[in-house]
Amino acid sequence: MLWQERITLDPQICHGKPCIRGLRYPVELLLELLSAGMKPAEILADYEDLEAEDILAALAFATQLLQVKSIHGLVA
Repeated sequence: MLWQERITLDPQICHGKPCIRGLRYPVELLLELLSAGMKPAEILADYEDLEAEDILAALAFATQLLQVKSIHGLVA
């Protein structure tokens, strides 16, 4: 599965932030929920229009963003 099949970028939706299938769920939200300790099943129960593949796509998107040689100035 490619994240590009599920992550959309539209300047008219969520100020152009990457979203899940244009549904106004920013990738950032899913990552925040996961990092706060929510399990994927809990997220899917709370947001019924999301699918398990959407969570995987959000993780794949974040992974690709971090595949850079170096990150400067992010951590003080």
